[in-house]
This record gives sequence, structure tokens and C-alpha cells, in this order.
Amino acid sequence: SLMIVLFLTGMVAMIMMRTLHKDIARYNEEQTSEEAQEEFGWKLVHGDVFRPPSSPLLLSVLIGSGCQILAMTVTLMVFALLGFLSPANRGGLMTAMLLLFVFMGYFAGYVSSRLYKMFGGKQWRQSTFLTAVLYPGTVFVVFFIVNLFVWRSGSSGAVKF
Repeated sequence: SLMIVLFLTGMVAMIMMRTLHKDIARYNEEQTSEEAQEEFGWKLVHGDVFRPPSSPLLLSVLIGSGCQILAMTVTLMVFALLGFLSPANRGGLMTAMLLLFVFMGYFAGYVSSRLYKMFGGKQWRQSTFLTAVLYPGTVFVVFFIVNLFVWRSGSSGAVKF
């Protein structure tokens, strides 16, 4: 299995190197004025890289929520590796996860509001509020709808109202 992974990685690397080598060779050629007007390959990306996003509020909210989840996961794994969270303690992992998710909300609000202000947004408070509400609200709505179906089917695994 390791040999297959190495072989496939080598094939992808060879294809990328051939493509990049052709593009770099074309860039280094002397161009006429007509060819200079025409952009190709990787040069087409330069206009898209520095353009501000079409919805900076949503992007900053999603990145802030992602930072919250990443920080929660990393902290939880460090605590588990250090032995603070024992598998023998039932519910300890879930409790720690929920508490860390709440505490990492500070980082999410900070990251989303700073990113939104960097994009030139003026409503950084709305960005912070949406960061606190959007992801947990979406998870709650999905959980609620799935729970309705489970409850309707008469399962004992449904969360009681």
C-alpha cells in the first residue's frame, strides 16, 4: 500500500513538473508585442488573487468558525494526549469538547472581525454576531430536523422534548 501511494505521488509530481516546465519555458521566451498582449497559463490567475471576495462577511464568518473548531480540536487532542481526559470517565470527552467549543468562541469572534475589517467591512459587530450564531444555529437546525424524523418513527434514540 505504501508503494502504491509513493508511485501515485510520483506520477502526480511528474505531471505537475512537466506542466510547470512548459509554462516557465514559455514565459522565458522573448515575446513579440502581439504575444505580450495575450496572457496564458498561470498569468491568468494574477488578477484573481488580489481581488476582494464577493461576500467578505460570509467568508470571514466561515473562517472564524473554522478557526474555532480547529482550536477546539487541537486543544482537545493535547489534553487527551497528556492524559487529562480518560476514556474511563464517561462523558468527560464530550463535556470537555463542549466547554472548549464555547471558550474558543473568543478566538472565532476575533479572527472573523479582524478578517472582515481587513477586507474593508464596516459592520464588524455583525460579523462577530454571525460567527457566534451561524455554525451552531445550522448544526441545531439539522439536529432538530433529524430528531423529528427519528421521533416520528418511534425510535428510543430520539431526544425527548
